[in-house]
Formats: sequence, structure tokens, C-alpha cells
Amino acid sequence: MPTHHYQPHKTVWVCGCCGALRPRYKRLVDNIFPEDPEDGLVKANMEKLTFYALSAPEKLDRIGAYLSERLSRDVARHRYGYVCIAMEALDQLLMACHCQSINLFVESFLKMVRKLLESDKPNLQILGTNSFVKFANIEEDTPSYHRSYDFFVSRFSEMCHSNYEDPDIRTKIRMAGIKGLQGVVRKTVNDELQANIWDPQHMDKIVPSLLFNLQSGERTESRSPSPLQASEKEKESPVELTERCFRELLGRAAYGNIKNAVSPVLMHMDNHSLWEEKIFAVRCFKIIMYSIQSQHSHLVIQQLLGHLDANSKNSAKVRAGIVEVLLEAAAIAASGSVGPTVLEVFNTLLRQLRLSVDYELTGSYDGTNIGTQIIKAHEERQLQEAVIRTIGSFANTLPTYQRSEVMLFIMGKIPVPGVNLTLPPNELVPQGTQMIQIMLLKSLVQVTMGFQTTNMLTALPDTFLDPLLSFSLINHPEVRLLVLQILLSLIDRHDNRPKFATVCIISDISVLKLKVDKCSRQDNLFMKKHGQHLCRHIYLGCKEQSSSQQHYETLYALLGLLCVELANEEVVVDLIRLALALQDLALCTDEDLTIYNRCAVHALSAAYLNLICQLTTVPAFCQHIHEVIEVRQKESPYLLPEGIFLECPTLPPSLERVESGVLFLQSKIAEVLGGSGYNTDRLATPYVPQCTDEDRLSKRKSIGETISLQVEVEHSFDACVSQRTPAEEITFETLKSAIVDSAGMEEQERERRRQVVEKFQKAPFEEIAAHCGARATMLQSKLNQIFEITIRPPPSPSGTISLGYGQSQSRSVPIYEMKFPDLCVY
Repeated sequence: MPTHHYQPHKTVWVCGCCGALRPRYKRLVDNIFPEDPEDGLVKANMEKLTFYALSAPEKLDRIGAYLSERLSRDVARHRYGYVCIAMEALDQLLMACHCQSINLFVESFLKMVRKLLESDKPNLQILGTNSFVKFANIEEDTPSYHRSYDFFVSRFSEMCHSNYEDPDIRTKIRMAGIKGLQGVVRKTVNDELQANIWDPQHMDKIVPSLLFNLQSGERTESRSPSPLQASEKEKESPVELTERCFRELLGRAAYGNIKNAVSPVLMHMDNHSLWEEKIFAVRCFKIIMYSIQSQHSHLVIQQLLGHLDANSKNSAKVRAGIVEVLLEAAAIAASGSVGPTVLEVFNTLLRQLRLSVDYELTGSYDGTNIGTQIIKAHEERQLQEAVIRTIGSFANTLPTYQRSEVMLFIMGKIPVPGVNLTLPPNELVPQGTQMIQIMLLKSLVQVTMGFQTTNMLTALPDTFLDPLLSFSLINHPEVRLLVLQILLSLIDRHDNRPKFATVCIISDISVLKLKVDKCSRQDNLFMKKHGQHLCRHIYLGCKEQSSSQQHYETLYALLGLLCVELANEEVVVDLIRLALALQDLALCTDEDLTIYNRCAVHALSAAYLNLICQLTTVPAFCQHIHEVIEVRQKESPYLLPEGIFLECPTLPPSLERVESGVLFLQSKIAEVLGGSGYNTDRLATPYVPQCTDEDRLSKRKSIGETISLQVEVEHSFDACVSQRTPAEEITFETLKSAIVDSAGMEEQERERRRQVVEKFQKAPFEEIAAHCGARATMLQSKLNQIFEITIRPPPSPSGTISLGYGQSQSRSVPIYEMKFPDLCVY
């Protein structure tokens, strides 16, 4: 009987002993799991487990390992309720414990998260992701040297591309993937001991995953610069979440990581043909430019430029898409942030412009594999316009001194006949060269828009103005118009240009509200140096038969700006003389101008004199101008802008007989202005443009012209040396004849010069070479004669030359052949 009672007692004691021998951490872990998983985590027991973990942090790794073991078993047995309880316990332990021993616990935690992510159950994947995100927000006290997140980057990226059948579950999986990638970035970006998340192997997975979800949205515009508050509905949107994650990633990128972050974006656009549509590419790079640090903007722009070069032989739509993105990026970039290689930016764009023109003319991509494609001219033209707009956008971000350098740089790229183009100036320019000229001048128009400078002499040097004005004399009307537009942008510093948009007779210029400042010393120097040059090209521009109404309107605006912006009293006199010279030009029958051109020049002269007389505020001057205008309104309305600058103007049959009453009289103007203190001598002198040796392209001469001028100078020198005429006696008759015949002599000299230039332009090369050789030989012989005369026989010790028969002759010994005593040599 005692034995019967002892056995059960022994059994109970053994079980109690085994339970007591189980480690306390295991008992505490087991106690947090209820019998029914629906009841959830046992909170009281969880508090005991947490207190124990804080009291004995060395047990954390064992607690984690045991929880991991239980979770793996529950996952295998599909007991998902206990799985959720285990992850909740892990999350609470992570949030509570920040001791030095947490690293080993984290390894167990990540192992469990990995187990969940490897599952094919969406709920487990989302559960594991949420736990990882909570872990990512914890700042650990101790670093980890051996932790790896490669699996998580790959798995979260895969979840971002989920194609689950149920759309709601698919959206949740994708959002979980995005949150997971965001967590990986947060956890690793500031930890130098972790694997570098900016390495291409990681960025090539993270960035395309984000772009895939960003592209799935229907929105076409991105908020700028960043969304601050989002509604609950937007927070549930994968697109909104992706954009926030993408912005956060870019905002954390340092200087050396920008390239690795942007390169996958470029590859994604290439692989999915997104450049052609432009909308998503522009939106994506807007996000990039607003998210990165402003001082790094030029790095993105440089990558886009390099990508544009890499796609030089791709279709025009692709190149236009990249250029459009560049345009938007440049507009966002802070002022001056294009970087130290400003000219490289413009060099790349100008190179693409030239390539596009070549493709349009040749119709192929230089023998590449896609050379068989048909190049559509209109697509290339759209690309060219996009490049020109982008050049202007870049220029607007630059300070004045850099913009001046860019203007010089572009001007140096324009082919000029007779200089960097092997073609005489008066020959027809090839179509390709002409297209390049137009495109580059359009680029200059964009660069000079809004150009502001206080010292025009330094901002607009001769190396820029001289070639620019040369183009104002080219026969092509579009080229001339572009040059005039560039000049308007450069001279207009007070936004007066729109007030001269149309040529008209203004009765009171106060309605224009012109902004007029006193002419500065720098402006006076500029006009003293370049004023006559500008007037000459305006005059010659009015002589072009191909000028249209737009040309005359632009010339009027240029004259008006010169008067308002840069005119002192001396310049005003020159401008009045120029306006009267234009009237004489319209009256001259020797010029091959049409009736319309001559009427237009009359109208231009009248409108400008009406403007300048009101600016001078001399009553008698204004009265004379207004009287002539009134007569024209009654008798010859076609000589005023309101009667000629119409769609269908009424033109007279001829302009051979123009009554003096409708003409502005130089003598009358000189008289009335002389009484107001103006220089009467200059006013009484008619304006004559300096057209002596300049050809159609100003100072840009061909090789033939240069040779002709050299030979002409040589000929004059020969004549002076060879002809030794006795001194002529100067008398009164001599002076009288010189004064009377001076005009005829100047005309003969001018005709002789013209014949010499024409000869060397049209003669064969062999004849020119022979002529120059003969002149050189003649010159050398004359020089030898001069040298023989001037050299005298030197004194001893040069010695004499024996001629035989007892005769001797002194000879000239060069210094280097003379023999001096040793004492004279140092």
C-alpha cells in the first residue's frame, strides 16, 4: 500500500523537476503564447519577459533563438496565429532593448523576418515587412560589422513588381515592398560599417523598382518641391508612397553617390522607351532635381549631357526627349550651379545641333546599324528647336560674365565665309552651312534674352560685335533678322523694346512711358567706339531688297533703343543724319530697291524722326517734322508707316518725282537745332556710310582680298622708291588746283582700288602668284640698291681689295669679318 501511494507521488515529482529545470527564458517565452491564438499576446507575461530581458541582457540572443525556433515550427505547421504573436513579441523586445548584446538578437530577428518573406503567403510577407520597417526605425547603440541586407534588397524589389491576381492584395504587396526598400535605405545609408547601399548592385534593383511603381500612377505632374501633407487616400496610394520613398533616397545621396542613383534612372528610361513620351521622364527628373541637394544639381545635368552624347545616333524623338528633360532640369537648377564646366555644357548642345542638321540633310545616321531608318525632317527640326530652348534655359542660370563667355563661344562656332569657311564672301553659301548659321544665331538669341550689363564695352568686345555685325550684311533675310534681334537684346537694358514693337507715328511719346537714364561714361565710350559701325550696318540693312515688314520694324526698334539707351548729344546728331540719309537712299534711283522697299524706308525715316524730335524737345524741330508728316498724310500716305505696313498696301506706280513738301529738309533741321546748341557743322554734313574697302561681310575678308590689299600697299611703296622726282615748287596756283581737283582725285583713287580688288578676286591663282613674285623681285632689287648707296667704305682695319694692274678699291667688310686686336675683344 505504501508502495502504491509512493509511485504516483514520485511521478509527479519528476515532472515538476523537469519543468523547474527548463531555462527561465524559455518558460517566460512559452507563457506569452495563449492556448487559443485568437486571444492574442498575453500582455502580463510579455511584461515579465521584457523585464527579464532588460535585467539579463546576455540572455537576449537565447530568447531570440528560441523565438525563432518556435516561429519556424509554427510556419511549417501553418499556425499563423502563433506566428503573429511571435513577431509582436519580437517587435516589443526590439523597441525596449538597446544594450550591447542586441546584435545577436537582431540576427535572430532578421532570420525570422527572412523566413516570413520567403513564404508564398501575402499576409506573412506583409507581416515580415512591417516588422522590418519597425526595426529600421530603431537607432542601435552599437555598430554591426557582419550584417548583410542583400537578401532584403532583392526580396523587397521583387515584391515591388508583384503580379498577384487579386488587385487589392497586389497593391498591398507592392506597398510592402516599397516600405521595405525605404527601411533598408534608412537602416544603411548613415552606417559606414554596413554594406554600401549606393553600390550599383543595390541601386540597380532599388531605383527601377521605385520607378516601376511611380510609372503605374495616372498623375502626370509632380508636386514641387516636396509633398508636406498627404490625405489618407493618398497615403494608401502606391504612387504617393513611392514618390516619398524616392525623394527620401535622393535627399540622402551625397556628392559621390549621385551618379549611382541617377544612372539606373537613365537605363530605365532607355529600356522602356520612355524618352519618346517625355511626360514621365520630365516628371521623374523634376523629382530628382527638387530632392537632391542644390549644390549637386550640376552632376545630374552632366549625366544627362553624357547620356545625350551616348544617344547621338539614336532617333530624333529619343534625343528630343533627353533635351526636353535637360530643359526642365536647367530651369530648376539654382543660379550658377551648372558647375565649373559651363562651356562643356554648351559645347555638347551645339554639337547635337550640328549633328541634327547633318542628319536632316543627309537622311542617315553616318552608316550605323540604324542608318536604314527614314529620318523625318520635322522630327529633327523639333529636336533643333528643343536644343535651342535648352541653350537659352542654361544661359538664364548664369551670371553676366559667364553669359558673355558663352556668347563668344557660340559666335566662334558659327561658320563665317572667308574666315573659317573656304569660300569667298560673295559666293553662295552651302545649304548645310546656312542652316548651321541660322541655328547658332537662334541659340544666341536665346542666350542674349534678358541680358543685363552695366559696362557694355567689357560685356560686348570687338571679338563678338564685329562678326555679329558682319552677318547683318548677308543676303539671307532670316540671318539678318536674327542679328537684329540679338542686337536688340544686348542694347535693351530697361525693357523698352516692347514699346517699339510697331513702326508708327506717335503724337505724344509720353504714352510710351519710356525709361530713360543719363548716359554713363562707359556708354559714351561704347558709342564713340562702335556708334559709326552700328549706323553703317543699319544703313546697309535698309538697302537689302529681301527685307520685309518685320525687318523694318526691328530696325526701327534698334534705332529707338540706340536713342533711348546709349545716346548723348553727339550720338543724337549722328542718328538724325542717319535718318536723313535713309530718306536720300529711298529717293536714289541708282539703288535696285523695289517700290515697296523705298516706301518702307521713307516710312521708317519719318517714324524715327518723329520719335527723336520729341526726345530732343526742340519746338521748331518738332514743328518741321509734324508739318511734313501732315502733308504726307494728305498727299502721300504710302510714305508713312500707317499706309505701307499693311497686308495689302496701296503703292504708287513710281517714286521718281517726290515733291519737296513731303520731304524732311536737312538745311531746315540744321538751322533749328543749331539754335539750340547742337553742332551745326555736323548737322549740315550729310551722312555717308564708310564703304571703302569693306566688302559684303564687313571686316571678314577672303584670302584673295587680303593679298590684293598687300599688293596695293607694295605697289605704292615701289612707286615712292623708284620715282625720284625733284621737289615741286608750291605756289598759289598749285594749292588752288589741289583743292579743286581733290574730289576727282578721290573718285579716281576709289575706282583704282576697286579694280585692284576685283582683279585679285577673279584672276586665276597662277596669274596672282606670278604678279606677286614679280613685285617681290622688284622690291628686293630696289632694296639692294638702297643698301649699296647707304653703306660707306669702313675705315681701317677693313683693308682694300686688289684689282690687279696696281689698282685697288676699298671694300665694305661686315662687322663679323673684321679682325680686331686682342685688347679690343672682351
